Amino acid sequence: MCKTIIFAWLLASAWNIITVITEMEALFQLLGLDWLDCRSILIFLFLFALFTDVANFWRPTNYPPGPWPIPFIGDVARIKPSTIHLDFAKFAKKYGNIYSLRLFGGHMVVIHGYRLVKEALAVRGEDYVDRPIIPLFEDLVGNSGLVASYGYLWKQQRRFALHTLRNFGLGKKSLEPAIQQECQYLAEVFAQQKGEPCNPRIFINKAVSNIICCLVFGERMDYDNKRHQQILADLKELIRLEGSIWVLVYSIAPWLMKRLPGPHKKIFTVTENIINYVQVKISEHKETHDPSNPRDYIDCFLTEIAEREDKESGFDLRNLSFSALDLFVAGTETTTTTLYWALLFMIYYPHIQEKVQAEIDAEVGSRMPSLQDRDELHFTNAVIHEVQRMGNILPLNVGHMTTKETTLENFTIPKGVMVIGNLDSVLHDETMWESPHTFNPGHFLDEQGKFRKRDAFLPFSIGKRVCLGEQLARMELFLFFSGLLQRFTFSAPEGEQPSLECDMGVVHSPKPYCLCAKLR
Repeated sequence: MCKTIIFAWLLASAWNIITVITEMEALFQLLGLDWLDCRSILIFLFLFALFTDVANFWRPTNYPPGPWPIPFIGDVARIKPSTIHLDFAKFAKKYGNIYSLRLFGGHMVVIHGYRLVKEALAVRGEDYVDRPIIPLFEDLVGNSGLVASYGYLWKQQRRFALHTLRNFGLGKKSLEPAIQQECQYLAEVFAQQKGEPCNPRIFINKAVSNIICCLVFGERMDYDNKRHQQILADLKELIRLEGSIWVLVYSIAPWLMKRLPGPHKKIFTVTENIINYVQVKISEHKETHDPSNPRDYIDCFLTEIAEREDKESGFDLRNLSFSALDLFVAGTETTTTTLYWALLFMIYYPHIQEKVQAEIDAEVGSRMPSLQDRDELHFTNAVIHEVQRMGNILPLNVGHMTTKETTLENFTIPKGVMVIGNLDSVLHDETMWESPHTFNPGHFLDEQGKFRKRDAFLPFSIGKRVCLGEQLARMELFLFFSGLLQRFTFSAPEGEQPSLECDMGVVHSPKPYCLCAKLR
């Protein structure tokens, strides 16, 4: 598929070149310059472009090794988006735990394994704190929001977001009742299925989305809200498209891709749809905004816009739209996908599900699980952590970029190079996990069966760019998972064999599956 798309791109480029030749010949004839050899000029320009391309992407001295990139297209042809994390593992076996590629229109260095990822992103975190400039996302959002922003703007926005969300309960018990209430709504939807086969993703998606909606928009959405359902569908499509080959192809020649039709155009359309939804919410907030009584993140941001004079800090309506979008996307998709993996693992390993339920029955009984129970539900907590490790929802992490020339393991990485701290290699590091490729809750249990932390458990990344919603995600995962397992036994539909096959894009997700939720 990848090679087919690249061939189509090259064919479109060739067609453009032929068109240019024809137009140039006609122009030369019109101007009486028939003596000029158009083809020779184009051959010269091609060779000049080839020389320039090779010179621009020549490996600097003491740069990490890697495959020699193909002129103009780099290493795109060597990557299959659906197995990119596996492709990266193969490169590591061939070139070592630090290697280089040419992707997304520039130099890239991939760091493999817990020790080196920690060294780069935590110990030397300041050297890798920026985000890479990827052509499609630069055209889409630029230096905006919370995820893709960099420099002074990012520092100001992250500090503000952390402070504001903590005030509204992020990581605190004050948010627990809202999550418990949403878990009850979710359980009611499962109960309505009466044990019949259903795909749980859409139900989980609505429930998880409502938690971040309360924090950002100040309200939860009814499960039958058509507009909200459409936004969630757009969000799923956006994640799929952003993980496709088209982002890589766009990076080869942004000036050309802007003018060519294709699925990459839909990324802009879908993003605009979601942004329009966010902007409607912002407009509604502006009409009822009371600085003395902030209701949510948007209210606090509007107050900051009115009070701040620092234009470089990003406190304006455009950046509010993209920051709210980032919170909505990150707060919905990652936790949804993790819980989707969790239920799949439970129907795949029913003996583990039974053990979780037995522990909840013994320690919690019939009342609703609370965060306070986490310290006593050792096996349940271990299972949730193992789901995150094996679910591995962001296997390649979010890209970083060097802020200055730096060294790692005797290699020199210049300023402005994209760096991938490969989380897949950390969560499956054979030097850190007893059975790295097996679903084994025992990874998080000591000899007495008590929960234990593991250094190489980094699903939220590490360092200055660690996920700002980590505490919220941990709360949601525990309360939703324990609440559902307390009330239901999940199994595969009769005659169907559960599978752990997955889809890979920006997010590593199970392939769509159905289950039966039977009341206990």
